[in-house]
Amino acid sequence: MKKTIYFLLLLSFTFGFCQNQKLKTTAMETKELEDKIYIGFDGLGNNYYIKDNVFTKQNENQKWEYKNVPLGKITAVDYVNPLKIVVFYEDFNTIITLDNQLNEIQKLNLFDIDNSIFASKIGMASQNQFWIYNALTQQIMLFDYLKNTFKNIGNPIQESIKYTQSDFNNFYWIDEINNWYAIDIFGKVTLLANIPPFEKIQIIDNEKLLFSSENILYCLNNKIKTIYEIEIVEKSFQNYYYKDQILAIFTNQEIKNYKIKLP
Repeated sequence: MKKTIYFLLLLSFTFGFCQNQKLKTTAMETKELEDKIYIGFDGLGNNYYIKDNVFTKQNENQKWEYKNVPLGKITAVDYVNPLKIVVFYEDFNTIITLDNQLNEIQKLNLFDIDNSIFASKIGMASQNQFWIYNALTQQIMLFDYLKNTFKNIGNPIQESIKYTQSDFNNFYWIDEINNWYAIDIFGKVTLLANIPPFEKIQIIDNEKLLFSSENILYCLNNKIKTIYEIEIVEKSFQNYYYKDQILAIFTNQEIKNYKIKLP
């Protein structure tokens, strides 16, 4: 009853979205999770973790690690291209690129390039570029990491940003009033939707996202304006990650994988 009431209240925040049936899942394997932060997995069978500020990539046969103590805490990791992984250290305004065995390819201190760039969000873009959100100017930038040149795209963002995510062609953000936007590499900005309140979120593409609230996991399909509740066994969880019809739910003790097809 409590979940039903909460779900109806949640829907009231998002005009135009309707409730549909629950999404069924099929339980797969369960793995123990030691005391570490699970980031997610790629399409090549590799899992990614952070423990004691050491970034780890691991599969069934091998394990690789990367650490850079002088740069402090790892802020973010982007492995949209698993052959060129990006590690961001916000405290030192520094971006590290790694190869598929976590060997360092390039180290970029953005202050050395332009002292007006204060990156707070980064991501891998297409055409040898990084997405950068410059907190100083509230501007989204494209940075060419081969030429060490950058350009601002779009206008400065007026609202505070709650969440960002990117792929090769789009940079997504959700602002403090839960408006979900996308900007492409040509600078075209699109308001995709106003979404419900959330605690954790993962953007799948410009039509779908997953979000959780009150330990319930939902799928929002913006194209058909529908929100689905996803059926999982876990009554509480720390986070989740979805890719290629596999949903990983992780607690502080284990990772449980489910097979699911998003509508």
